[in-house]
Amino acid sequence: MNTHPTPTDAGWAFAEEDEVGSAVSRFLADRPTTPRVLALGEPIHGEEIFPRLRNHVLRQLVAHHGYRSIAIESDAATGPLVDAFVTEGAGTLDEALEHGISHGWGASPANRELLAWLREFNRDRPAGDRVRCYGFDGSVEISEAASPRPALTALHRFLAARLDAATLPHDLETIDRLLGPDERWSDPRAALDPARSVGSAPEVARLRLIADDLTTLLAAQAPRLAAAGSPDEWWRARLHGRTATWLLRYHTAMADPSLDRMERLVRLRDAWMAENLVAVREREDRRGPTLVFANNVHLQRAESSMTLHWPGPLDGRVLRWWSAGALLAGRLGAEYAFLASAFGAALHLGLDVPPPDTVEGVLAAHPDPGLVIDAAHLADLVAGLRPREAGNPRHGYFPLDPATLAGTDGILFVDGLPRRS
Repeated sequence: MNTHPTPTDAGWAFAEEDEVGSAVSRFLADRPTTPRVLALGEPIHGEEIFPRLRNHVLRQLVAHHGYRSIAIESDAATGPLVDAFVTEGAGTLDEALEHGISHGWGASPANRELLAWLREFNRDRPAGDRVRCYGFDGSVEISEAASPRPALTALHRFLAARLDAATLPHDLETIDRLLGPDERWSDPRAALDPARSVGSAPEVARLRLIADDLTTLLAAQAPRLAAAGSPDEWWRARLHGRTATWLLRYHTAMADPSLDRMERLVRLRDAWMAENLVAVREREDRRGPTLVFANNVHLQRAESSMTLHWPGPLDGRVLRWWSAGALLAGRLGAEYAFLASAFGAALHLGLDVPPPDTVEGVLAAHPDPGLVIDAAHLADLVAGLRPREAGNPRHGYFPLDPATLAGTDGILFVDGLPRRS
C-alpha cells in the first residue's frame, strides 16, 4: 500500500509536452511577486527532452510574460557570438553553435532549435524588443580551464584605445610574456594532478595583480569609458574583466594540492556563474525578465552537493557548495524563482520506474507526463522519502533530494526519458 502523498487537483498543474509553457504561466500567475529571473533546472545533461521543454517554456514567456533574454549553461565569454547571430544575424547558425556554445552543447538539436527560433523571432523586430541569448558559465570544463589570454588582452586593448598611455599600469608585451604559450593553461591532466596546473607559477600571481589593476581601472573610469563607445562595447569590456579575473582565480585553485581542491573549484565556478547572471540582470533590467537554464544543482536555493567518483584519494569525497541560483536568490529575494526538473524511468540509463518512497516515485505515480507543483505543496512530499539512487555516475544524474525541496518553488516532471537515437 502506498502511504505517500499523491497529487491532487488543488496542488498540481498538469501539462502535455506542448502545453508545458501554459503550465509555467499558471505557476507564475500564482506567485505573489513577478520574478525577474525564472530559473529552470534539468536533472541530467545530454537528454534532449529537457532543453526542448526549455524551448517551449521560453516561447510562452516571450509571448505572454515580457521575457526578452535567456541565459544558458554555456561559456559567458563566447556568448556574444551567439547573441550577435540571434539579434543581428551576424555569422551563421552553424558558426554560432560551434564557436558560441561551449561544453559540446553546440551539437544539441534543441540548442540548434533555440538559436534558429530566436533568430527568426528577432528578424524584423526593433533592437530594444529582441530576445537576447547569453551564456553564464565560466570558461571551464570539468577537466581544464581556458587560457586567460583572450579576455585579458581584449580588456587591455579596450582600455588602451580610450585612455592615455600613462594611465595604463601595464603594457601588453609584459602581459603576453607572462601568459606564455596557451597550451600550458589547458593541460587536461591538471584536473587530477594539481602539480600539472600552471596556477602555482609566479607568473600567474603577477597576472592576477594585473587583472585586478585593469578591472579596477575599468571601474574607476566607468563614466568616461561607457560614454566613449557603444553600450555593447562597454558590456563586452566588463565581461572580459570578469572572465580574466575569475579564470586566474580558478587556475590558482587548480594548483591546490589539498583534498579541499575540488570543493574550492566548484564553489568558484558557481560564484563566477552568479556574477555573470548579476551582470545579465543589470543589462536586462529595463527590458524584461530572464529565463535561466542549467543543471538543477547550479540553480537550487538549498546547498548543493555531489560525490566524486575519481581515482585516487578524492574518490568518494562529498563536495558541498552554494549554487549560482542560491547566490543570486540572496540578492533578488522573491524576484528569483526556481523550477527543478525530474524524470521517472530512463531505461537507456539503467534507471527503471523510481521507487515509491522517492520524490520521483511519488511524481511517477500520476499518469500525466508533465506537471508543475506549487511550492506550497512541496512540503507534503518530504516526510518519509529518500533520495533516488543515481545509477552509473558517468551519466551525471542528480536525483531530487527531499532535503533540498524547501529551496524549490516547483517541479517540472517528465514521466520517462526517450531512448537516445
